[in-house]
Amino acid sequence: MRSSIARLAAGCTIAVLLAIDLRVPAASQTLVVPLTGKRVRHIETAQLFHTLMHDFFLEDDTTTYVQTGDIPVMWLRDSSAQTIPYIRFQSAYPILRARFAGVIERNARNILADPYANAFEADYRVWERKWEIDSLAWPAILASIYWRSTTDRTVFTPDLHRALRAIVTTYDCEEHHASCSRYRYSGQVYTHDVYNEATGMIWGAFRPSDDPVQYRYNIPQNAMAVVALRDIQQLASDGYGDAALAHDAQLLGARVQIGVQLYGRFFSPRRRAWMYAYETDGYGRYNLMDDANIPNLTTLPYIDWCSSFDRTYLPTRDFALSMDNPFFFSGRYAEGLGSPHTPYGYVWPLGIIGRALTATSSLEVATAITTLAETDGEGGLIHESFYPDGYWRYTRPEFGWANALGAELFFRSLAGEPATELAWNGPILPLERRSTTPLLVPLFTQIENAAELDATLGRLLYATGGSMPHQ
Repeated sequence: MRSSIARLAAGCTIAVLLAIDLRVPAASQTLVVPLTGKRVRHIETAQLFHTLMHDFFLEDDTTTYVQTGDIPVMWLRDSSAQTIPYIRFQSAYPILRARFAGVIERNARNILADPYANAFEADYRVWERKWEIDSLAWPAILASIYWRSTTDRTVFTPDLHRALRAIVTTYDCEEHHASCSRYRYSGQVYTHDVYNEATGMIWGAFRPSDDPVQYRYNIPQNAMAVVALRDIQQLASDGYGDAALAHDAQLLGARVQIGVQLYGRFFSPRRRAWMYAYETDGYGRYNLMDDANIPNLTTLPYIDWCSSFDRTYLPTRDFALSMDNPFFFSGRYAEGLGSPHTPYGYVWPLGIIGRALTATSSLEVATAITTLAETDGEGGLIHESFYPDGYWRYTRPEFGWANALGAELFFRSLAGEPATELAWNGPILPLERRSTTPLLVPLFTQIENAAELDATLGRLLYATGGSMPHQ
């Protein structure tokens, strides 16, 4: 109800803007963001659309190439994650649909070029061939979200059909890695190669951080694969009438889900509770950590694996966001998840955002937003990681994925937007409800903010004629 009222008010505002205001240069717009300590900060609303307006490129084949901020390469994961927060605006601006469908089509072609690669150049050449389970999950989830949001059947191209089949085939092969897979990585990495081949889970080589796994079964990635397989089941049925593909996706998803529950959990005597491990070999050895890159243990509710109140998730979150986690760091200006991918002790804004999106209290959300506001870069853009005792020391000045997910956090907490449904038919674990992000402002302010965001996007699209830059 809250979102419907906000969207109705926004639509009225847009009608006026399109009729009048867009004919003249517009002054910058801002949102008043509540911080902790009864402070506020004004942020430019255009910042929240930075990645949409600057990282999406129209290619000659009419697909959309998405670079991850300051790196001119397209990751399957990042490009999908950068698109998802903005799909909600296609109802007000249908011109965006071609842009989003173009991302889906390009990633389908990328997958068909090499389902084991994680990143590609603009000419479809492989940039990096690190087998990461979630790299195939994100494009399927994006396609499902787009279809459920738009009912636009033009997205069901032959390439997407073949790509969905390639995802299921690749997952099925890596479920039986020793007897099926020919995947090899030429780089020098160290991973424990003893693993239980009968877990039902998918064998992995690299984490979402692009770092090598310690044990072959990464639990957050397998959980996200289950979400993607459920979405593929729907896409195969609704889009192509492919009962065989839908059936294969359903059965494989069920096997992986059972594997996560049987082998991905352990009993913690310290917390006197069952918890999820980050990785396991299936023989009882566990890697107990969490990484800022998503999917991770902290964001299991965000990817629709479970709710924020799940009995196994709660102690897992408590561990991940504590000093017991070897990659949770704290300093003068920030605390949060880090990663082996960056200097030891550095905190990732992406981890701070993921924590806020799965929080259950408005104070935790406000604290996260305060940290982001006090440590961001020039123009309000978000870094990859920074030193928590000196936020001016950072890696990568502009991380497109973090900018998009940060926008998602603002859309939810300040404009009352509902959480985007990554999984068709709700969270994977049965009898659990989808989590919501706590709000920071009252209803009337949410309505004002929703209208202001829509108006800003309208102005940005008008300024470019609704088109994307070319590479």
